[in-house]
Amino acid sequence: MPEHFLGFGLGLRTDHFQDVLEQKPALDWFEVVSENFMVDGGKPKHYLHAIREHYPMVMHGVSMSIGSTEPLNMDYLRKLKVLANELQPEWLSDHLCWTTNKQVNSHDLLPLPYNEETLQHVADRISRVQDFLGQQILIENVSSYMSYKDSDMSEWQFINEVVKRADCLMLLDINNIYVSARNHNFAPLDYLNGIDKDRVRQFHLAGHTDYGDYVIDTHDHEVADPVWDLYRQALQRFGYVSTMIERDDNIPPLAELMAELDIARNIAAQTLNHTISTGIAQGKQAI
Repeated sequence: MPEHFLGFGLGLRTDHFQDVLEQKPALDWFEVVSENFMVDGGKPKHYLHAIREHYPMVMHGVSMSIGSTEPLNMDYLRKLKVLANELQPEWLSDHLCWTTNKQVNSHDLLPLPYNEETLQHVADRISRVQDFLGQQILIENVSSYMSYKDSDMSEWQFINEVVKRADCLMLLDINNIYVSARNHNFAPLDYLNGIDKDRVRQFHLAGHTDYGDYVIDTHDHEVADPVWDLYRQALQRFGYVSTMIERDDNIPPLAELMAELDIARNIAAQTLNHTISTGIAQGKQAI
């Protein structure tokens, strides 16, 4: 088992602050949305540090806008670095997308054209961010609902080359792969099989809304069966990867999310035990 494997976690949400402190639920770690705590003080910050005393954490951002053509927001990065120094997370992550235009935040994770010009631009910006923060970051694949005529490679080819050139790591969102595969009519296994195994540090699982002809990544439902199936396939390819469930709307009681997280834990145990057993058996046959 890799030393950076954290186990199974949840996104820390305001609804659950008090329950987490009172109940100390048996989960392994929390992911926090960086922007929610990039302030000097306040009640959320109080809860954050109180919970941090009991659990490892990772920081997950939604506003770095790493794919934008506008200058990097250094004020944002300074605040991010201050929070990271306070919290000492296991790692930091953000999305492979752009969010701002003319300094206006769209509050949406917008996809990029997949070509050489964009690739070099994004890799350079990630490298500069990592130099400023003094550490590697994780970049997450987003769900998408549009494509660009200027794209000349697949999304997985693009993200693979980005993390290689920038020497960063990857947060692989399993639900986003499923959503984009449905919307753009590609095979999700092609995506999984095209990703560099050595760069994946974390998995996201989440729910979506299926409208038949298209799928929206809403984070307001439990994880769907096809996403659980894709998670099994991801485990077979990548092995032990820190896994968490995101829920951002229609947030249920903490106990319900813990039960859903147990599904992920059980799937991982069954899948990885089978994979290990199969590998041992094949090794014996080869002797």
